[in-house]
Amino acid sequence: MNSRDKIVSLEILREMTAGARAHGKTVVLANGIFDLLHVGHVRYLEAARREGDMLVVAINADASARQLKGPGRPILNERARAELVSALAAVAGVVIFHELNVERLLEFLHPDVHAKGTDYTPATVPERATAARLGIRVAIVGDPKMHSTSDLFSHIRSAAIPRP
Repeated sequence: MNSRDKIVSLEILREMTAGARAHGKTVVLANGIFDLLHVGHVRYLEAARREGDMLVVAINADASARQLKGPGRPILNERARAELVSALAAVAGVVIFHELNVERLLEFLHPDVHAKGTDYTPATVPERATAARLGIRVAIVGDPKMHSTSDLFSHIRSAAIPRP
């Protein structure tokens, strides 16, 4: 399957996840901005995939990414970020969402697991109350938060400054 074919509408994603669950598969939802894909993102998504049989990923739209990260972000547009994430073998489907968190997606898709990175704890997951109400297990996955896009951008900027 072409990686771009994995980028789907919310309705198609719901059909995909419902079909997987009808066959006894466990569906995992992960989300993020994924601006300038790096090893921390890959480790997070691979760990999320190990929490179930099918990993679907929600990518913040450009406007919500800008609200969360500030001016000048995202560097890559939502379609490019979605295509990069969809190219990973661990990912079955990608959807772009416009809200600041995935509470609405949890309601709409009702995955079995909601995977968050290690920059969260069970107590700080923004969607924890919605997940609990719906019976969705929250899993904190990935390696320790030692990689960040902001740090990578800072390093690139400092490396680009001419030195005497």
